[in-house]
Amino acid sequence: MEPANLLKNIPAELPQELMETLAASGTTRIERIVSRGHQSAPDDWYDQAQHEWVLLVQGQARLQFEDHILHLSAGDHVNIPAHCKHRVTWTTPDQDTVWLAVFY
Repeated sequence: MEPANLLKNIPAELPQELMETLAASGTTRIERIVSRGHQSAPDDWYDQAQHEWVLLVQGQARLQFEDHILHLSAGDHVNIPAHCKHRVTWTTPDQDTVWLAVFY
């Protein structure tokens, strides 16, 4: 068993969002997601079968839901119910935005 750091080992070049599964068991999955100015395609909405709890570890982001927009800063977290349509409309372009997401 070796410790790992969510803020380390991020590639210098990040042409697309980095998604890494850190742990998984049954229907639960924990991911590290790294964005660097990445956002959802204009008409692309997540409509997931699982609930998602997400913590913004570093950076800033905007999540759009059908009826409102959330601006998230480091330390903010939100629980997104299954089938709650959402999309990422902005992430910090000049800093890595690091998310910790738990799908359950």
